[in-house]
Amino acid sequence: MQSADFVALLQAHQALIRRVCRLYCADADDRQDLFQEIVLQLWRAYPRYEARPDAKLSTWLYRIGLNVAISNLRQRTRRPAPTELTAEALAVAQAPETGPDADDRAALYRAIDRLSEVDKAFVLLYLEDRPYDEMADILGITQNNVRVKMHRVQEKLRSLLVPAY
Repeated sequence: MQSADFVALLQAHQALIRRVCRLYCADADDRQDLFQEIVLQLWRAYPRYEARPDAKLSTWLYRIGLNVAISNLRQRTRRPAPTELTAEALAVAQAPETGPDADDRAALYRAIDRLSEVDKAFVLLYLEDRPYDEMADILGITQNNVRVKMHRVQEKLRSLLVPAY
């Protein structure tokens, strides 16, 4: 196993891993912890990936990243929640996003946060412009099932994003 090869792979694809972390963790510290856990699991699985030259890299990365993220989320929901920070402390800790689409992006992330763990995986892969055949490989389901579930997830997001009047 070449650690230099793994580090190069990680540097080239860390944005993909960080996007998975962003969808499954709202808190920056939790995202960093999840990122480290995903990297650890990738490192453990890397020898098996190297032994399969036909395996698609992005599929392998997504599959491990999503599995770790979903497992991590399930573990966090079983643990008692830590005490909440005050509003002032949160304001200092969270720098607001800026830009012309910041409000739309924030609304989209709030809507995505309300989805199930599996639905979040569909959204992530969709936003990454992954084809349905690759989504099927990553998620371990058929392409037809991907199409049906993707349609349902899009409908859920539309209903969450439509303001109530």
